[in-house]
Amino acid sequence: MTRFPRLRSAWATAHARAEGVPDWAWIAALAVPLTVLPSSIWRIAIVTFHLPIGEGAEGDDGLPSWLPDEVYAVLLSLFSELVAFTAVGLVATWGEVFPRWIPGLRGRRVPPLAAVIPAALGALVLTLMWTWTAITVPLGINVRGEPTKGDNPLSLDKTEGVIAAIAYAPLLLWGPLLAAVTIAYHHRRREMSHRVPAT
Repeated sequence: MTRFPRLRSAWATAHARAEGVPDWAWIAALAVPLTVLPSSIWRIAIVTFHLPIGEGAEGDDGLPSWLPDEVYAVLLSLFSELVAFTAVGLVATWGEVFPRWIPGLRGRRVPPLAAVIPAALGALVLTLMWTWTAITVPLGINVRGEPTKGDNPLSLDKTEGVIAAIAYAPLLLWGPLLAAVTIAYHHRRREMSHRVPAT
C-alpha cells in the first residue's frame, strides 16, 4: 500500500478509530465484513467462475433478462460487503463526524439516533433472516416455506453442500455482532453527550 498513497489515506480514514471505543467493539466491528466474505467468495466462484464446488446456485428465475447471473453474483457480493462495512462506522471517526466528501454535512456531528436506529433495525432483520435461513434451507424449503426448486446448494449429504454451508455459516454472526457494536456505539455517544455540553 506504500505505493498507493491515496488508497493508504482512504484506508486510514475509513479505519480511524473513534475515541473511547472498547477493544471488543473494535474487533467485533472489523469482523462484520469478514462474516460476509466467505459467502461472497463462494457465490462468485460458483456463479461467475463456474468452479465445481457447488450446485443449485445458478439460474435465479427472479432476475431480469438483461442482468446475467455472473454480473448479479458480483454486484450482490460487492453490495453485501459495502453494507457490512457500515458496521465499521460505529467504531470509526466517520460514524461520529460526517466526512468532508459529504456536501452540506461535512464536519458536522452525526446524530446518534441516525446511526443507532438503522443499525439496530439491520441487526434485528439480519439475525432473524439468517437464523430462519439456517433452519429452512437445510430442510429443502425456501424462506417462504416453499420447496426449494432444483438441487439444494446447502444439502449436507454432499461435499458441495458442506462447502456452501461453511461459506454461509458466518452470516449467522452478522446480526448479533452488529447488535453488540450498535449498543456499544449508543452507550459511548450517550456518555459523550453527558460529558460535552451541547452547543
